[in-house]
Amino acid sequence: MDLENGTVRYEDEYITNSRGLKLFTCRWLPVNEEPKALIFLCHGYAMECSITMNSTAIRLVKAGYAVYGIDYEGHGKSSGLQGYISSFSHVVDDCSDYFTDICEKKENKKKMRFLLGESMGGAVLLLVHRKKPEYWDGAVLVAPMCKIADEMKPHPLVISVLQKVNKFIPTWRIVPGQDVIDAAFRQPEIRAQVRANPYCYKGRLRLNTANELLNTSLEIEQRLHEVSLPFLVLHGGEDKVTDKAVSQQLYNDAASSDKSFKLYPGMWHGLLYGELPENIEIVFADIIGWLNQRSEFGNSRLERELKLQDDEILILKHK
Repeated sequence: MDLENGTVRYEDEYITNSRGLKLFTCRWLPVNEEPKALIFLCHGYAMECSITMNSTAIRLVKAGYAVYGIDYEGHGKSSGLQGYISSFSHVVDDCSDYFTDICEKKENKKKMRFLLGESMGGAVLLLVHRKKPEYWDGAVLVAPMCKIADEMKPHPLVISVLQKVNKFIPTWRIVPGQDVIDAAFRQPEIRAQVRANPYCYKGRLRLNTANELLNTSLEIEQRLHEVSLPFLVLHGGEDKVTDKAVSQQLYNDAASSDKSFKLYPGMWHGLLYGELPENIEIVFADIIGWLNQRSEFGNSRLERELKLQDDEILILKHK
């Protein structure tokens, strides 16, 4: 399917993961030019790629990039109980496997690889990076779930009781909390679109999902110093869903030599498609500017791999 007057090609397909589940994947490609780099999307909790992140992908393709997305197990158009995360490591493994398969295709081997994660997708991104620290060329983290904001968490006593109950009924939709859609998206029309999207989960948090999100965010917060890839982290000053102070902490603690942090005063959690139009323009100017700067000059990872390939060819010739 061609979009934007034939300048963007959209395609989708189902793949089967290592656990036998069907997962929905999609891609947006520039029609009239070779993509300058690959970008892999990690969506937020209860969201999906093909509809809610479509505008993000189109902006990136129009800037010259190829964009790929996957709906996690229990999310969007993928298999699994809607809104249920049995294991966060399964989500990370599925993303890592799919993204790596795309990168290793012959036509993509010489292209740079970037990750872009929003909210819970920021946590997915950091754990995908941790699996292969030297593999990725950079990342954009948008209001990442390095810590869940205190306003979104139940009382500690309630958490303690729910963790005990989780052992017996992990799929139970009972966890109390603020309405994430109301807290995340500033524009009422965007809230209405998300609520009308049948592929977005709108129920209460399932017990094990809440447990996985909490434990993952706590674990990530303790290991921010291990983040070593180039990154740009963005956060709204009025974010009530994820903690902006931990995005600052990520910037301070990460081992990366190339790192940037932008805090947008007055902006909410949904920076990519939930903000005022003029604010979205500011956010994407920063994202695309950062990506362009890094994709235009290449990097040591790509140079290293190309040199290794050339060396192997020379060795084969002299045998």
